[in-house]
Amino acid sequence: MTGELSNDSVAKTYAQWARFAPIYDLVFGPALSQGRKDSIAAAERVGGRILDVGVGTGISLTDYSGKNRVVGVDYSEPMLRKAQQRVKERKLKHVEALAVMDGTRLGFPDGAFDAVLAQYVITTVPDPEGTLDEFARVTRPGGEIILVNHLGAESGLRRDFERSFAPMARKLGWQPEFAWARLEQWAARNGCVRVIERRSMPPLGHFSLIRFERLATAKRPQIMGAALG
Repeated sequence: MTGELSNDSVAKTYAQWARFAPIYDLVFGPALSQGRKDSIAAAERVGGRILDVGVGTGISLTDYSGKNRVVGVDYSEPMLRKAQQRVKERKLKHVEALAVMDGTRLGFPDGAFDAVLAQYVITTVPDPEGTLDEFARVTRPGGEIILVNHLGAESGLRRDFERSFAPMARKLGWQPEFAWARLEQWAARNGCVRVIERRSMPPLGHFSLIRFERLATAKRPQIMGAALG
């Protein structure tokens, strides 16, 4: 399933954000810092080589310990230039490379990374499931895919608000009504991952940290007759 976002609209939106990078960092920095730090901590527990997808202005790159190698990619070239400037100014030696790249066509071989991290990304891409398939492809067996993101409410006033706000939110580059069920359905269909953690994150529990383990072999679909027999 794809939303109403497109690569062109996403690129234009984040090119505009890049023009006001200090404001972007001020708006999204403090409010989302706990999610960034916790997701990076999860990736660093896996260790090794980490792919940071949607690295943006590189605001998260200074939160890494420096003990692991980090590759950052982003679809927006203007945003990535800000990240490159940050790496140079802060002398972030743990950053192995930064590259402009589409999440649905990652230019890396299978199993190239120990962990793939995407912070506040999945609701901003036109094809979330295709992007997640690529995350699974480039993660080694036994490695992890780590997401931190807003997930849409399943009922109540917040769900109604998110649905009414969705057209405007898409103009800002994200899908507020993105449901947890889509991640569950993707994992079941992909067959090479399993959910190992889901927990609420601040502010106000509106965000979630989700961890998937990359399995060595695909899970076989359950046959109902055999399961019932």
